Amino acid sequence: MTGGFCVPVFLAAWLAAAAAEAEGLEQAALPAEESRVQPMTASNWTLVMEGEWMLKFYAPWCPSCQQTDSEWETFAKNGETLQISVGKVDVIQEPGLSGRFFVTTLPAFFHAKDGIFRRYRGPGIYEDLQNYILEKKWQSVEPLTGWKSPASLTMSGMAGLFSISGKIWHLHNYFTVTLGIPAWCSYVFFVIATLVFGLFMGLVRHWFFPLFLLSTEQEQRSEEAQGAEQLQDAEEEKDDSNEEENKDSLVDDEEEKEDLGDDDEVEEDEEEDNLAGIMDEEKSDSNEQGVVKEGSVSPKDEEARSADTQDVVEDSLRQRKSQHAKGP
Repeated sequence: MTGGFCVPVFLAAWLAAAAAEAEGLEQAALPAEESRVQPMTASNWTLVMEGEWMLKFYAPWCPSCQQTDSEWETFAKNGETLQISVGKVDVIQEPGLSGRFFVTTLPAFFHAKDGIFRRYRGPGIYEDLQNYILEKKWQSVEPLTGWKSPASLTMSGMAGLFSISGKIWHLHNYFTVTLGIPAWCSYVFFVIATLVFGLFMGLVRHWFFPLFLLSTEQEQRSEEAQGAEQLQDAEEEKDDSNEEENKDSLVDDEEEKEDLGDDDEVEEDEEEDNLAGIMDEEKSDSNEQGVVKEGSVSPKDEEARSADTQDVVEDSLRQRKSQHAKGP
């Protein structure tokens, strides 16, 4: 009876183990639920420049990041309802992106709306994230503009520096973990590499920069020479134009003088004619008076009167000639 009792118990235990193993195989055969969180890298991060996004920066070794993983997955599942895309960035694998967004603490959350970025500083809980989008609380947060914007040239340079530092860190881990080299040997290697790189850049600056400067100086001199020639040509053209203007003005002055001389001669002739007419009138008056008053005026008085009139006429003519000689 003892042996017969033990056999059924053994069979029952074997059947239970087989059932558990079959259940485990069925669970393993079921596909894992697909994540709705999109991993962001240096090659596809520009997707966040269009539409509305929420990004999470994390590290696999960060406990706080691990605590928010389930909340972030739930938030991503409801992304279609909220009309928002959800992404995540591993700062260990993508140090360039952490530099572009200047991430200094983990986890770090960012909101992006049509290329305008804002830092989300609330807890990474689904309810708070949902209210942040539905109530548009991001409108009250100051955006990252100017040089702080991840799309700016400054942040692009920062991304390059972080990428270099990340490669150095990976190389250090390869030396110390994979190859088993002591850490101080890795540090010595990086110090020597830095010195060699500095010497190389010094040689480049010493040999190639002077050639570059000489070429630029020659270009500047040629440009200055061309500018001087152009200025000289412009001055010569100005001098020629001034000479022509002076010649034209001299010709005009001479013509005006000739016209004035002709006018003066005409005026003198008219004055002489007028004076002659005056003298004739005076003579005629004197003759009439002599006829009316016979013997009242002596011949001497008539000669003196005519001499006086001639003197007046001559004086007036002299004054006119002197004024014309002096000019206007």
